[in-house]
Amino acid sequence: MKKLAPTTLKYLSLVAAAVAVLLPLSVVLLASFKSSSEYASTGPLTSPQNWLNFDNFATAFEQGGMVEGFINTTVILAISLAGTILIGTMTAYAIDRFNFRGKKLVMGLFLVASLIPSVTSQVATFQLISSMGLFNTRSALVLLFLGTDIIAIFIFLQFMASIPTSLDEAARLDGANYWTIYWKIILPLLKPAIATVIIIKGIAIYNEFYLPFLYLPSEGMISTSLFNFKGPFGAQWEVISAGTILVILPTLIAFIFLQRWIYRGLVAGAVK
Repeated sequence: MKKLAPTTLKYLSLVAAAVAVLLPLSVVLLASFKSSSEYASTGPLTSPQNWLNFDNFATAFEQGGMVEGFINTTVILAISLAGTILIGTMTAYAIDRFNFRGKKLVMGLFLVASLIPSVTSQVATFQLISSMGLFNTRSALVLLFLGTDIIAIFIFLQFMASIPTSLDEAARLDGANYWTIYWKIILPLLKPAIATVIIIKGIAIYNEFYLPFLYLPSEGMISTSLFNFKGPFGAQWEVISAGTILVILPTLIAFIFLQRWIYRGLVAGAVK
């Protein structure tokens, strides 16, 4: 009986967590196949009369500007991830491999920056972006996403600690400079950590709503395209639900196929 209670509690918590995650998704999925009149007259968990009704998906894709949203999101995502990986790995390499004055201060500032809520600095950030002439441009979002990679630096640092310094020393004896060591030795060995950062930060950028809505009002992102169906006199929730499914599918597929890299990259540096 003593062993049964923890086991029962464990499975009950798993069931509760599954219900909390799947119930809202089920409501959205059911609503996406309903017509406007059917959505208004049926319950949230009532099955649609026609599972082959894809009108809401077509409306969301065509009228919601999702094509433009996908293009803008892809461009910003690719540039931001490339910059994050380059800056993050270089920073981690410098902090882990070199001793310099103020090293502990730099690490302390990174820690403090990660604890400050980003919303508290939005007024100053908006003024800086406007003064630089980047407001309402994709460059503003790229710059902002590049400046929020502190967690990525910590992931790279954790994994960097597991790479023996003897590799650096052997390369130095062969005449390699610091850039060669970083580019040909350190960077290839950071592939699991890089994959983890790509997945975690890629999904975060893909789902970001506040920054695109504030700094890029004239162009749509995939996260802001659904806002076109919300007006002062109501909302087309069945169309919004269909668009939500379209937005979720890419991240869901990516997570299913790449989830093992998340766990491997997060724990590899701690177990090696």
